[in-house]
Amino acid sequence: MWASSLTDSTAKGKPDIEAVDISARMNNINDLLEVTTKPIIFDGDTGGKPEHFVFTVRTLERLGVSAIIVEDKIGLKKNSLFGTDASQKQDSIEGFSEKLSLGVRARVTGDFMIIARIESLILKQGVEDAIRRAAAYIDAGADGIMIHSKEKTPDEILEFCSKYKKLSRVVPLIAVPTTYDTIYEDELAAAGVNVVIYANQLLRSAYPAMVDTAKKILTHRRAYEARDNMMPIKEIINLIPDCIHKDD
Repeated sequence: MWASSLTDSTAKGKPDIEAVDISARMNNINDLLEVTTKPIIFDGDTGGKPEHFVFTVRTLERLGVSAIIVEDKIGLKKNSLFGTDASQKQDSIEGFSEKLSLGVRARVTGDFMIIARIESLILKQGVEDAIRRAAAYIDAGADGIMIHSKEKTPDEILEFCSKYKKLSRVVPLIAVPTTYDTIYEDELAAAGVNVVIYANQLLRSAYPAMVDTAKKILTHRRAYEARDNMMPIKEIINLIPDCIHKDD
């Protein structure tokens, strides 16, 4: 499961700029862990100041979260899909490597994964810069690498994957096909991607349906015309059981 900062922000009516504080997001994680045992990957945005990042790592590990993904940007966080249309600054390799190292040393066990998200392609710094960063972040202790792109085709992702395989040491590779959504999971797996995250598709699907339902109710002054947008009431009231039954 992907604990998205975009979803957490949107649900609270706030922009995706780390305006929702980490304590509020931890409360969401607590709620999730009450109803699921599935692995959770936490979207850690920039991770904040290195000195604060260590406490985030300790808290997530204590809660039972499986991994955090933290991006190599500094300053006010802006959603990566703005690309160069928004002012975004990438951290130095040395600075971000130090943040990763601090997080790695803060862990109690090796079960909690710290995944480095590389923004080089987003910021038009090129595949070679992304590869240099991947090698450095692995040396700093990253348990995984996430490579991000906002291109409409997967070409630069596949180029990165091809060069990534040739590094002397690799860790699991994560891709997020939001804009380049024509590629199949099997193609990404064949290129060397180990994890595919669908980061915001459910949120983006739910919002238009809710807007359409609201418009129809306001227009017709009744809910009948919005029926096709909605799950039957019998299904929704039975969606969540009254109690949780463990298997024998």
